[in-house]
Amino acid sequence: MGALLAGRAGHVDASLGLTPAAELLSIASAAAREAGAVLLEHARSAPRGVGSKSTRTDPVSDADRAADALLTARLRAAFPDDGIVSEEGERVAGSSGRTWYVDPLDGTVNYLYRIPQWSVSVGCADADGGLTGVVYDPPRDELFSAVRGGGAFLGERRLATSDVSDPGLALVATGFSYAAAERTAQAGVLARVAGQVRDIRRAGSAALDLAWVAAGRIDAYFEVSRSAWDSAAGDLLVREAGGAVTWTEHAEIVASGRPLHASLLALLRASHENHG
Repeated sequence: MGALLAGRAGHVDASLGLTPAAELLSIASAAAREAGAVLLEHARSAPRGVGSKSTRTDPVSDADRAADALLTARLRAAFPDDGIVSEEGERVAGSSGRTWYVDPLDGTVNYLYRIPQWSVSVGCADADGGLTGVVYDPPRDELFSAVRGGGAFLGERRLATSDVSDPGLALVATGFSYAAAERTAQAGVLARVAGQVRDIRRAGSAALDLAWVAAGRIDAYFEVSRSAWDSAAGDLLVREAGGAVTWTEHAEIVASGRPLHASLLALLRASHENHG
């Protein structure tokens, strides 16, 4: 594994046996797998400690908290000078110039309903943007990873985004806000988009949606996103798989293969204008 990671990221630091970026990826990958194991173990019994966050439909459970505690502990131990921003409350300012963005369980609603579409997302960024990213899918044991400048991978297989260019042939994923009023507005925009693409998918894990764009399993993804932990790893995955990512004036992340990107952005902007 170490040789593979070093090969992706370039020159090897002899003192570590890994480049700095590959060291980040190695530790993030191991931590994500550990967190996934914790989540699978919690899933063997009835959910505990279920509460809500931003709205009553935005849940958190003991499983989220346990995975978060493990991830943040591993990152603090390995990189004590790095910042950490976690969905479950960790906010640590660092001095290294790097910050970790952690979503210990992306797709909590799916998890609580026993729908096997949820993930662990760990991304690291510096002043130049995304540096490394991992999205781990525990139910399928699939690890998506990327290092800036080193490509995106599923296991050892290099990923590439879709080459679809016609929105009418594009399979497009999306998601919705936990706030009812915003969700209603988003549904209005989606209604205008749905008839102009191949079909819509709403799977319930933003990080996995982005990983699947990187893997070419879906052609594009868009969603209002205001939390870096949802997208930090997936954004880098798409870019390193040859795709494009745009953050729009509507606070949306739009990710796709490059041939589709401009026309998809135009379609979404027109849909917002018509809905407004």
